[in-house]
Amino acid sequence: MGTLINMVTVFAGSCLGILLGGRLPDRFRETVMSGLGLLTLVIGIQMALKTSHILVLMGGLLIGGILGELIRIQQMLDQVGKRLQARFGNVRNNRFSEGFITASLVFCVGPMTVLGALQDGLTGNYELLSIKSVLDGFASLTFAAIFGFGVLFSIGTILIVQGSISLGASLIDGLLTTPMIDEMTAAGGMMIIGIGFSLLNLLQLRIANYLPALLISPLLLYLSTYLHF
Repeated sequence: MGTLINMVTVFAGSCLGILLGGRLPDRFRETVMSGLGLLTLVIGIQMALKTSHILVLMGGLLIGGILGELIRIQQMLDQVGKRLQARFGNVRNNRFSEGFITASLVFCVGPMTVLGALQDGLTGNYELLSIKSVLDGFASLTFAAIFGFGVLFSIGTILIVQGSISLGASLIDGLLTTPMIDEMTAAGGMMIIGIGFSLLNLLQLRIANYLPALLISPLLLYLSTYLHF
């Protein structure tokens, strides 16, 4: 239920943002983009500071980034975005893929996603995901006003990622400890920081290629803690 609510709020926010986006003058869009970039940096830094093992975070990002480059995750997601744009998008909007990837990462990377989905799947309590849904709804409005239709399709990512966590909650709950979730959150925070730099046009990174770090970081913590590496 929590994932469905989240999808509805993002859908509503995206639709409203798409309607408003074309009516905003360029100078307003630039101001909104800059503000959103700064806010994204703050959120990413807060998440990244969750780490208690900087070497685990570094190793997770480096190994995850190398794996992502080998798999070419960014390239695959870009191709998905281009296909969706060709099928549903506005040909005048060349930021479809950027909006899809940015929104998908922001909505699906973070402690509220993991903890909220676990809580929903294990107990049926979707209070945490309801709070996340409201926040994502407002964020999707802003993203869609800037990027357009690409943000709308992040609903599919929410369904796959968040829904999968809820459905597999009993297994995941037994595997993840609080410190492991913190390291996963920190790795996600580093990716959110990268998105902030991108929104501010300071640095363009292949952010999606770091996604394996979300799995590598907690795994490294497990190995270092329980196997005494």
